[in-house]
Amino acid sequence: MATAVTDSSTSVDLDVKRQEILAKAEAAGLRLVRFLYCDNDGIIRGKSSGMSGLNDRLESGIGLTLAMQAFTMLDHLATVDGMGPVGEIRLVPDPTTFTIAPYAPHTGTVLVDMQTLDGKPYAADGRAFLKRMVARAAEHDLALLAAFEPEWSLARKEGEQFVPIDDSGCFTSTGMNIAAPVIDEIVAALESQGMVVEQYYAELGWGQQELSIRFAPALQAADHHILYRETVRGVALDRGLYASFAPKPWVDQAGNGCHLHFSGWSRDQTVNRFYDASGEYKLSSLARQFMAGILEHLPALVALTCASVNSYRRLQPQMWASAYRAWGPDNREGALRVASPFKGHEAESVNVELKSSDSSANPYVSLAGVIAAGLDGVERKLTLPPAVTVDPHTLDEGERAKIGADRLPTSLKDAIQNLKRDDLLLKAMGERLATSYIAVKELDVDAFANADEAFEFRQHIYKY
Repeated sequence: MATAVTDSSTSVDLDVKRQEILAKAEAAGLRLVRFLYCDNDGIIRGKSSGMSGLNDRLESGIGLTLAMQAFTMLDHLATVDGMGPVGEIRLVPDPTTFTIAPYAPHTGTVLVDMQTLDGKPYAADGRAFLKRMVARAAEHDLALLAAFEPEWSLARKEGEQFVPIDDSGCFTSTGMNIAAPVIDEIVAALESQGMVVEQYYAELGWGQQELSIRFAPALQAADHHILYRETVRGVALDRGLYASFAPKPWVDQAGNGCHLHFSGWSRDQTVNRFYDASGEYKLSSLARQFMAGILEHLPALVALTCASVNSYRRLQPQMWASAYRAWGPDNREGALRVASPFKGHEAESVNVELKSSDSSANPYVSLAGVIAAGLDGVERKLTLPPAVTVDPHTLDEGERAKIGADRLPTSLKDAIQNLKRDDLLLKAMGERLATSYIAVKELDVDAFANADEAFEFRQHIYKY
């Protein structure tokens, strides 16, 4: 049961929050509440509770077959011991994530933790992985603040084809005007759920949008990205449109990244420990070690952050998609970009952006992997290689070799092979999550290898 905790005050707090949910649901006239999770293939799935049983289900959860964490985006079942037709877990809501869905009539949503039948965290749950890494960071007096910064494409379906809503240019007011009615509804829907919109513009690709929301503590940032994806897609569907977060929805258009911004603060979130006024690019030694850890593990880490077959069509040189293991100040061709701080607010605004990241990833798994890699850099006091202040593709192979700016994997298959050799990431994930995650990805690789290009694009464009 969800209330089986040692701290009785925590149990009381949960009971109060559940009662608040019931009151809000009744006041809003809800008929269903969706219990949502993100699976190992980055697909948002869930089950819904009717109102008659909601009180009990908020505490005990909804049953889910163990097999679901071995499902792929194509609804194929990977072969994983213990993830077949026998056995159940529970989808137990986190009451703090409850919201009323502005895009679905009389419907609420709540995000869940996967728990075993005796109330323990399920070892194959990506959200539990992130919680463990947040706790590990806290042991270093470190709290990660993060923001997922997604790009996505608006399309209409014409017959069996998905067609961009426009052919406007990058940052053009024309592009913003064409998308304005749906963007207006999306902004209102996001803010009604407590997500603060910071910037919006029409991006480079046809029909491509970028709309960013404010940073949050790591777990909440990942939660927000799930709710963000659900909201954007839901509002678009209300208007007869499809919003695709696929890394490469069309072969001849710019890809959709989901850049991950992060900074490391003291546990009480009062001091940005990534900031040093006297450091190069205002970076502290802690920040440099954390970045060095990410670069160290990046050839394997991209299996978590660029998590689909389709991702590697985007992860190409000179596509502003960060195809090399390099970093630099405002370098948008490096995997890690040190964002220039805002004048007069340097101490608060110093942050790092991982550009080798997209929305086909499970955000809990990808962010947890980033934290695990960064902490490895801190614990081993790894040295950050020299900054790259040019497009790394313009350097010759010898120059890149000197600074370790090698090419990132060119396929999900290669990235998964790297992950299988990365003991640090495998240990951080835990055997159950790592085994099921790898099995799902390997089945994807095989399935798409046996299909044509059109099948790949069609499957990714509306699944993500």
